[in-house]
Amino acid sequence: MIYNLKRVFHLVLLLLWFQTTQSQSIEDFNDLAENLFSIQDENVDYEDLYESLLIHYTNPINLNKATREDLDALYILSPVQITSFFDYIQEFGMLLSTYELQNIPHFDLATINLMLPFVTVREKTDNQPFPQRLRDPINHYFLLRFTRNIEAQKGYQSETSNKFIGDPNKVYGRYRLSSPGDFSFGFTFEKDPGESLQWNRQAKGFDFYSGHACLMNKGIIKSMIVGDFQMQFGQGLVFGSGFSLGKGSETITTVKRNSTGIRPYTSVLESSFFRGTATTLQIGRNEITGFYSQLAQDANPVNDSTYSNFEEFINTIQSTGYHRTTRELSSRDQIFERSAGVIFEQRRNPRLKFGAAYLQSQYSKPIQRKPNNYNQFEFTGSHNQVGSIYGSYGWQNSLFFGEVARSSSGGNGIIGGFITSLSPTLDFSLVIRNYDKNFHSFYGNGFGENSRIINEKGIYWGLKFHPSRRHTFAAYYDKFSFPWLKYRTESPSEGFEYLGRYTFQPRKATIIYAQFRQENKQRTYLQDGDNINQLVNTVKRNYLINLDHQLNANLSLKTRLQTSTFRTSKQKSDGYALIQDLTYQYKRLKISGRVAVFDTDYDNRQYTYEKNVLYAFSIPAYNGLGTRTYLLLQYKCNRSLSLWTRYGQYRYYNQDSIGSGSTKIDGNTKSGIEVMMRYKFN
Repeated sequence: MIYNLKRVFHLVLLLLWFQTTQSQSIEDFNDLAENLFSIQDENVDYEDLYESLLIHYTNPINLNKATREDLDALYILSPVQITSFFDYIQEFGMLLSTYELQNIPHFDLATINLMLPFVTVREKTDNQPFPQRLRDPINHYFLLRFTRNIEAQKGYQSETSNKFIGDPNKVYGRYRLSSPGDFSFGFTFEKDPGESLQWNRQAKGFDFYSGHACLMNKGIIKSMIVGDFQMQFGQGLVFGSGFSLGKGSETITTVKRNSTGIRPYTSVLESSFFRGTATTLQIGRNEITGFYSQLAQDANPVNDSTYSNFEEFINTIQSTGYHRTTRELSSRDQIFERSAGVIFEQRRNPRLKFGAAYLQSQYSKPIQRKPNNYNQFEFTGSHNQVGSIYGSYGWQNSLFFGEVARSSSGGNGIIGGFITSLSPTLDFSLVIRNYDKNFHSFYGNGFGENSRIINEKGIYWGLKFHPSRRHTFAAYYDKFSFPWLKYRTESPSEGFEYLGRYTFQPRKATIIYAQFRQENKQRTYLQDGDNINQLVNTVKRNYLINLDHQLNANLSLKTRLQTSTFRTSKQKSDGYALIQDLTYQYKRLKISGRVAVFDTDYDNRQYTYEKNVLYAFSIPAYNGLGTRTYLLLQYKCNRSLSLWTRYGQYRYYNQDSIGSGSTKIDGNTKSGIEVMMRYKFN
């Protein structure tokens, strides 16, 4: 009894202290996303990444019921921290509050601050009838967003077949009714700029619709979804649609994928998801997932007997989702993809888990690429099968994981590795992968250098040293090779990449970090005066220094300088971007702004995260010579209604037009406005 009183007293002190330092709400979600997207790369699907992160945010993990894999899925905790967490639970019992994390050994303030938006200790209340829980959900809102470029693009003025048939407005809406671990119902609609908004035989209002109905934890039914969904199991070699950061400034925890299972699909990307039904049954220690999907996708049918024996086929599935012109409309829903599969998982004990996955995909028209040197081993045909076995095992302060997959083409995909805490201040990770040139997994998203898990071998080492709360050093080295040809590389090639990042936090309100990243790759160039392509080494170096400073409770500043150099034996170029951000909050009004100056070329374009309205994001590539400015206003009218407005502009000083083709703008400025409202029903 005395111990419990001391524990409660200590918890009250922690609660009072945290309340002075923490204030997280859904309105702050984009600020949180900015911290996680610290390395920007054109090969990363940030739309899917953002939406997957949002799912974690709106469905926090109950720490009192969390498994080791649940905590792994946060990509925040090291192995020694996870071990300390479960040792604490075993010794002292369930947590009374998330603020009690401060008591757990090896849990520092920075780690706890990262965790708090994604965790809870609230018990799910199932004692109320389901209709009553529907009337009192955790999340219940509707939002509507309007976006428009101000300057006219050529596609709206053209009289050719490339003329945009719709107006330049982008309209997006989302409705959601959900409670974490219980249910989720929602739908999304969108119209891209240039697309029409009309009702007739060809058009049904908005260009894209998505919806889902999901029930969770109903007896043996762990999860059941009807509608649009995504799946992630094992290390992502078969099912990899979900939250996975890959290589970046977090060098340890993000190298491993986690089995997050089936989740509602909430993005507006019009491909790379499933549409149908999926169910996960939990029977004792076993989980069985089955699903069926049928999805119409865009493609252009081809009839060409010079390189194909198929009467009619397609070269590739189009993933842009644009239907702005008569040509783009003609490719809409020209191919149907039918997918079915099953996943089996078993947890033998809290540390050991293994499973098997199988996916079969069938297309209504065969796929065959137009032949060239580098795509000879790409998928051809109308059927593809891929299956895998995977597992993970936690031992003391280490976690081992791996997956082995094989596709019907005969290609294999293999990945394995471990993460370990060598000491409370030193973490290490190692990952080895081998993806054959004829390994085909359309929904795979395993760890690697390329955007697809094909034609790649590599070994990765990661290190993180945090001797104190103020100092952290992170680094990785990745050695990779491509056994077959690839785009812009007409020969087998190899390369390596390494990164070092030092973070210094002199006080609670100030964070400084500096980062260096170098990537060595080989690329084919046509030599001057010769018709023979030659493989040359390219070296790209990125430098970054960033200062975040909270001046007071209402005003914060972020200053960032990022530069890069690109070198070959025939070419040298440089680029930089100097960025100043400001955020000011006064009662219900929050103002965020940026002024950026950049001077780059294409090989040195600078990727950087920009704040946007809620549930939207922007990671543009600053390219050319110019400035970038934007202003974001956020106002909470009352408990239910919130409004956002954003205006941004690019101004270029070395060109008199922007873009090309149908998106070309005459002039040196490109401006846009975004307005959004969100109404909460509870």
